[in-house]
Amino acid sequence: MTSIYQRALGSDFQRLHPKMQERFGFSSADGVAAIGTGVMETIWHGPAYTLPFLYVGAWRRILFPENGRDVPFTIENYAYQDQFGRETVTWIRKFATRRPRRFDAYMIYSEDRSKIVDYLGTHQHLAVDIEMETDARGGLRIRSAAQRIYEGGMAFGFPAALSGIADVYERFDEARQQYRIEVNVSNPRIGPLIWYLGWLSMEWKPMASGEVTADAKPIREERRE
Repeated sequence: MTSIYQRALGSDFQRLHPKMQERFGFSSADGVAAIGTGVMETIWHGPAYTLPFLYVGAWRRILFPENGRDVPFTIENYAYQDQFGRETVTWIRKFATRRPRRFDAYMIYSEDRSKIVDYLGTHQHLAVDIEMETDARGGLRIRSAAQRIYEGGMAFGFPAALSGIADVYERFDEARQQYRIEVNVSNPRIGPLIWYLGWLSMEWKPMASGEVTADAKPIREERRE
């Protein structure tokens, strides 16, 4: 089975570093999970006026209001079929900050949109279109685009002025034999919300095909893309 990232990138997938191809090339049929451990060298959040925005995000594990240096960090990537039969990859990030924080996301490949859609938070109520591109170093840049709110019977586009726009860059560092990651989330009106920079190493954990731990699954899955 082709991974959702191979489908999204097409021939550009081959431009990724071999370790990046390994990291983004597995699917629910492969019987493995990618478990990353590392350190966020810097975690920063915006000025005091951004805190209400961040606290609301923390309520459903989308953003969080923390600062820190050399913060232990884990990420869990499981590939599985959701209840609607869609290939899904989890992005469960956990930060050992002063108050431990967690950021949940679930990515699918949308046939209708011909791109990755990222469901953020515990209830998948926020769906975000994802743009992806490779670079000359074999790294991958992931940017958020149009966003939609799905809550009960409601469905509407989420205005950019009220949202956090994410810019994620990941590459493999040959010298350190580690993955480097940088994440910037900002708002068009109030500016930078959160930024973190660090590194991680990956362990491939054998799993039954499509298996995922209960803790890594969302409370609710959303059909609407």
